Formats: sequence, structure tokens, C-alpha cells
Amino acid sequence: MNWDGRQSVFDSAGKQMPDEQAAENTEHVWNIIEQAMKFSNKESATIPTEKSLYDYFQEQVATMFPGNNEELKKKRQTILDMAEMWGAFVGSPIQTQSLKFFWLEECIDGENLFVASTYDKILKKIAEPALKHATILFEHKVKTITSQESNGQTSVTLELEGRRSMTFDEVVMTAPLGWLKRNMSAFTPELPARFQKAVENLGYGHLDKVYVTFPTAFWDTPSQSAPSHSTHWPGFTHWPHPTFTPSTNPQAWNQEAVNLAALPHSTAHPTLLFYTYGPTSQHLGSRLSSLPSSKHTEALLAFFTPYFSLLPNYSPSNPSCHPTAVLATAWANDELAGYGSYCNFQTGLEKGDEDIETLRKGLPERGIWVAGEHCAPFVALGTVTGAYWSGEGVGKRVGEVWGLSGRGGGDVDEV
Repeated sequence: MNWDGRQSVFDSAGKQMPDEQAAENTEHVWNIIEQAMKFSNKESATIPTEKSLYDYFQEQVATMFPGNNEELKKKRQTILDMAEMWGAFVGSPIQTQSLKFFWLEECIDGENLFVASTYDKILKKIAEPALKHATILFEHKVKTITSQESNGQTSVTLELEGRRSMTFDEVVMTAPLGWLKRNMSAFTPELPARFQKAVENLGYGHLDKVYVTFPTAFWDTPSQSAPSHSTHWPGFTHWPHPTFTPSTNPQAWNQEAVNLAALPHSTAHPTLLFYTYGPTSQHLGSRLSSLPSSKHTEALLAFFTPYFSLLPNYSPSNPSCHPTAVLATAWANDELAGYGSYCNFQTGLEKGDEDIETLRKGLPERGIWVAGEHCAPFVALGTVTGAYWSGEGVGKRVGEVWGLSGRGGGDVDEV
């Protein structure tokens, strides 16, 4: 499905912005992002490595709304606060987004679609060949990866935790970038210096999701100025710089949620999907790791209730407003996820494009290939599409080594 693009915004005091004002400010934010993307594309070579996307925003709002009266100051600050939503796209705060390599965040052309029915059917379809023709071993944790050469032939041995080692002609590493960052010592011989540098240089985000489900979607009523065809609360709700939650969020970290009740009827459900990133994800991850699982729901609701309690029709005495289930991805706590999710491009990065190309090339001379969203074609870095294309491309290259060129996918240019 394609969202209608509407967004409900609450200001830092928890007061809902008029829809017209929210739409206008949102448009300003996206226009500046578009300008920044063009500027990064054109001037990347001359942009200082330490300059962030937030720095660019500060310059733009000062030009767009010059003056020192309180109304203009508030306008500038509101747009800067709303710009924090960029963190939910890349997993790290906008203040750390490299302007020099912002062009690497340029998306695939076309509509921004949301897979309302989830990836379930897609995954089943693309998994069919592997399930039918390959042996898949679950719960086999790799400790070390050793490349060796004998009689001109290269092989790769995987040492497995608590199990017998296994040896292969070729190994495709799809481990997340965060795992690679923490486990470069697992490779023997030592990884080449340039490869290590590439792993170290690229950023790794902390994008997480928290699903909060209710008996009914009590909030799901159209706003007064919504288009006549809309029968739902907007698809997105944003709480920028919420200073009204000093006890649970003293740093006033940006919060945002997607209204899953606005999905098509067959896939709609009374759930708010919160996207967290950076310090919020790390804080929640740390909080959950310190508590028994029986206390997780209580801890998560203590954090998120101040936000969803501002939605229409909320009443603490109404059973419909009491969540029935809460689920947090908590990738910030997940060892095999690399304690985070999604590569990104942070300030200080000097040769981001070359770093990606280094990972994309892999170490074929050692029988080790690398695939994933962190070494995808430039137009799809940090995306599910990019991860798929990356694996498809590596599969084609491995096939070519074994004389199987022309079979399978891999038709996407790696640019």
C-alpha cells in the first residue's frame, strides 16, 4: 500500500499541532532533505567530513526564516526538532548523519510503499529453492572462519560452537555489519588492513521497533481537516523533542509511531508501531536487559504511555485503551544482530563509497564473500531490497567461479 502522507505532530509540550501547520512544517523538512541530497551529490568532494545533515538544516532554516523575534525563533526550532525524524530512517541521530556522504542515502526511485501483509509470503517464495535443494542448519553458531590453501585449492573451515567444524569451498558471510565490527578477530588469516578499515569506518545504527497492541484502535478517527476520503487517524504520529516526559525521557528524545489500524481492512490491526533509534534504542535495550522478561511489558509501557495517551479518545479508565500486548525487537541487545541494525554514514567518514566497494568485493581469493545491506548497490544501501540484490549479486559471482555464469539473478548493476 501507499500511505496518504498525512502526519499528526505534537509539539514539545504535548499539544497537537493544527494539521495545516504540521503539513507545512513536514514539507519544509522534506524540502531541505531533498536540497541536502542534491548538495551532497554535487559537492561531496569539498564538504568537510565533520559536517552533519543537522548543520545543513541549521543553515537552511536561518536563511528561510531570518530574524530574531520569538515567532521566527520558534519556527526555526520547530523545523529543527521535526528534522530529528531522520534518525528513524538510518538508526542514528541526525546530528551524526554525514552530509558529505548523504548522497549514499538516496533511495530507489518510485513510490514509498509499505508491505501491509508483511514479508511473510515473499520470504516463503524466495526461500523455496533453498528449502528444496539445500541443507539448512539452525542453531549452529560460528566461532571462527579459517581460510587455507592446499595444492593450489582454497577451502574455508568454520569452527562451530559446541559442534564439529565444517569445511567448504566457498563461504558467503551475511553477518550484519555490527557483528563484523565486533568479530574481526574470528577470521584467520587476519583480515586485510583495508577490509578492516572499511568495517571500522562505516556506521552502524540502532533502529528498533516496539509494537503496542490494544483491544481496539481507540485513536483511529479522522482529523477534522483530513481529506474527505480518509476515514483514519493519520498513518504517522510524531512527538518531536518531548519535554513533557521528564521522568521517563529526560533527554527529550524524538518519538514516532505508525498507525497500523490505517492499513487495508484485511491487514489492519489495532497496533501502534513505534520506531526508535540511537540513544532511545540503547536506553530501552539496557533497561530490558537489566530486568526479567516478566517485567519487560511494564517497563516499555512506562516509557511509551505518555505518548499514546495523547491520542484521541484516550482514557485511562477505558479498557480499550489498555494494551493487550507489547513486543520490542531489541536488536540493540542482540549479539547476532551486532547489537544494532542497518549500516549508515556518520560524520568523520572520509571514503564511504570506497569502504562499501571494499566490502562488496569481499575476499574471493580466500573463498570468503560478503553480502548484506551494508554492501548493496549504492541506490539500495541499508534496505531489504539492497540486501537481496547483494546476495543475488554474490550468488552470480560465485556461480561464475564454478562455471555457472548466466544462471540465476544478479542483473542489478553494482553502482
